Amino acid sequence: MVPFKEKFKELRYEKNLSQQQVAQALNVSQRSISSWETGFRRPDYETLVKIAVYFNVSVDYLLGLSND
Repeated sequence: MVPFKEKFKELRYEKNLSQQQVAQALNVSQRSISSWETGFRRPDYETLVKIAVYFNVSVDYLLGLSND
């Protein structure tokens, strides 16, 4: 199972987006993005859904429960 932090970072890199760009799109701080990518923190449920919609993936994918 691939951890959220790796899935999230991979999605951001695939889209060639900066942490700041993703932060603005999700209405969170760049510091939040950084802490998610290092595994220091995790997004709350509502934000997790926003991330899934933004990257057009399922929450299960973000959580490492699915490869789709």
